[in-house]
Amino acid sequence: MTQQNDNSGSNKVWFITGSSRGFGRVWTEAALKRGDKVAATARQLASIADFSEKYGENVLTLELDVTKADQVKEAVEHAHTHFGRLDIILNNAGYSLVGTIEEASADDIRALYETNVLGPVAVIQAALPLLRKQGGGHIVGTSSNLGHVVLPVIGYYCSTKWAFEAIHESLAAEVKAFGIKVTIIEPGAYATEFGSQESLKFAPGLEIYQEFKTQFFNSLGEMERGDPNATTQAIFEIVDAENPPLRINLGSHNLSGVRSAYAERLATWEEWDAISSAAQGNVK
Repeated sequence: MTQQNDNSGSNKVWFITGSSRGFGRVWTEAALKRGDKVAATARQLASIADFSEKYGENVLTLELDVTKADQVKEAVEHAHTHFGRLDIILNNAGYSLVGTIEEASADDIRALYETNVLGPVAVIQAALPLLRKQGGGHIVGTSSNLGHVVLPVIGYYCSTKWAFEAIHESLAAEVKAFGIKVTIIEPGAYATEFGSQESLKFAPGLEIYQEFKTQFFNSLGEMERGDPNATTQAIFEIVDAENPPLRINLGSHNLSGVRSAYAERLATWEEWDAISSAAQGNVK
């Protein structure tokens, strides 16, 4: 059911990370096409230069590495000054680390969290004082259905999305009184560049897992993928809604998988509830 719109189609101003490819590029272009203004960011300015050529003064392109907190703060403040306000902060930059739990090094895991968790936090922390001062805004974060379910071989990537979910849920409660909204976008499998070499990092492999990983990648190859361009209307519905959801799936396959995962967890907790309850003890 479509939510009642608030300020729909009224030239919103977006700040988007990871605008060079995947959902970031799709959503950046869609917002510009409908007449909104966008501060589009990417690690390499050349990768988003075409936006300036097409959309002129409606777009501000900025070089941004979200792992550099000082650069993040400068970019957010520059965008706010340039456009006079920021209505939507869309944290989209991220990548996946491919490797079993045993294979990935501490450095690989640390770098993954720097981009997928600490990067979005840096953007949020830079934006919040500005959003409070202007009287509101909407923080939107690209998570994944893997923020609720887990796949092997990309377990560390899944863990960043579980952290991402917790941070945004806590944030939503903390900033509600300031008129700031929070939404977590949870896409399923889509035909984006997320599986490209630019969006993946591979941990050195161990021979013992080779057959398992081959089977895993074969199963991924058979997975039905959605059309990323079909997501734009859903994004507009969310950012234009007076009362946007805290969480929303993108795609038709997520809900059944999440429902199954939570049903299994509940069944296990209930099966072991007598032991769990006994562990409470009798301390008053």
